[in-house]
Amino acid sequence: MNAWINIYPGIFIYIQVEFQNERNKLKRVSIIGSGIAGMSAACVMAEAGYDVTVIEKNDKPGGRINVFEEKGFRFDMGPSWYWMPEVFENFYNRFGFKSSDFYELRRLDPSYRVWFDDRGKMDIPADFGELKEMFDKIEPGSGLKLEKFINHAKEKYDIGMSEFVWKPGQSIFEFADIRVFRNFFRLQLFKSISNEIGKVVTNPQLKQLLEFPVLFLGAAPADTPALYSLMNYADLKLGTWYPDGGMYKIAEAFYRIATSLGVKFEFNEAVRSFKYNNGNISHVITDKSVYETDMVIANADYHHVDQEIVSPELANYDNKYWEGRKMAPSSLLFFLGLDRKVKNLEHHNLFFDADFDKHAGQIYHHPEWPEDPLFYVCCPSRTDNTVAPPGHENLFVLIPLAPDLPGETSERTDQYLDIVIKRIKDATSVDISEHIVYKRHFGIRDFKSYYNSFKGNAYGLANTLFQTAILKPSIKSKKISNLYFTGQLTTPGPGLPPSVISGQVVANEVINDNK
Repeated sequence: MNAWINIYPGIFIYIQVEFQNERNKLKRVSIIGSGIAGMSAACVMAEAGYDVTVIEKNDKPGGRINVFEEKGFRFDMGPSWYWMPEVFENFYNRFGFKSSDFYELRRLDPSYRVWFDDRGKMDIPADFGELKEMFDKIEPGSGLKLEKFINHAKEKYDIGMSEFVWKPGQSIFEFADIRVFRNFFRLQLFKSISNEIGKVVTNPQLKQLLEFPVLFLGAAPADTPALYSLMNYADLKLGTWYPDGGMYKIAEAFYRIATSLGVKFEFNEAVRSFKYNNGNISHVITDKSVYETDMVIANADYHHVDQEIVSPELANYDNKYWEGRKMAPSSLLFFLGLDRKVKNLEHHNLFFDADFDKHAGQIYHHPEWPEDPLFYVCCPSRTDNTVAPPGHENLFVLIPLAPDLPGETSERTDQYLDIVIKRIKDATSVDISEHIVYKRHFGIRDFKSYYNSFKGNAYGLANTLFQTAILKPSIKSKKISNLYFTGQLTTPGPGLPPSVISGQVVANEVINDNK
């Protein structure tokens, strides 16, 4: 009896210890990629008690929200528009912070400047009342129509931000909510945004202005659901903002929150493969190390992970599926440091001084290098004197291109830089070619090499009807029970605010699946 009593507690304690060890082991999470979605997921997982390690192939956190410094200039390499500030604020608040803990945020006024082909320009005021007056001055009666259009866009924004974007996209039944069903037809999924904008204005310049926010969604305005007028509300009502110090301050904020929660980061390590055990990933293998893990969240390019890292027989999708995806545009970027100021440029400048429809067609319908492209110029030194030496100007130039275009050569990039320089001279009367003290370009091949970007895309999947919600690539692997995906190729989609949300959505799924 005594022997039995002595042995039984021993066995019981042994079982307790082993059970506790198993619980602790379940808390190890490996996140591939330190983009905003990856760091967002890392923060939520760490807050929930998981042991989180982020593995990043490049030398700093942030993914596509990147930065570099040369000759006294600090260039943001990725996103440059700060929209939907409440998404960031809500995230910071979740962990006991606020945006002012990391950077000062200022609203730009004008929000941006648009240049047209008659060398005329249009400044978009931050005040909506002033914007209505501007519309009425150009096209009498359009101000009231604009207000109705934006009010409807706000309804779509409110429904989308409170309902759609937080759905993991795993089942149609996620959308069987009575509020969503009641408002389904008001979301205008089956109407084009071009058609809706045509009801507001007929003036071609005003029409281009309203079509601008969807230009990078991956389809021509005529092929983009009117649902995305919610972007017009984000643009014209919620406003365009700038974090002092540059957009990379956002990545620094997320990194600071993550490390404060105990998240570990491993930089300069590219994930090469996985080791499996009983249908799960047991180890993440990089070019330098091996990490034992219990769960994996892939924030790296979805196609790259699915087709290059996961074993072929365990991939979520086949090559035919991926080749059938409609991708958003790629871009040709220029980073230019000037030894003088350019007074006629605002912080954000849209050069619509070429044929809008022709360039859109060369991106979306018959992909080719554009003959006379539209482009965007960001001049952050107009707002922030820390991003360039005194008396100098910092320019970021973006030309949208069809993804995976062949024929990217130094001669071709030089040709496009010449086009940009000439058009800036036509608009501002300043020949910047005589004042460039630093220049660098970043093209389709760079998107592929830096970010493993599928077809060199810059903005993920096109936001078409058949690539929305549950029709996006799944956030869960169908064959590997402990592999999840987050970022711009899955729900809710591309862009900084959606990435902030995407990381939280996938982390919530992992936590719920492992309760």
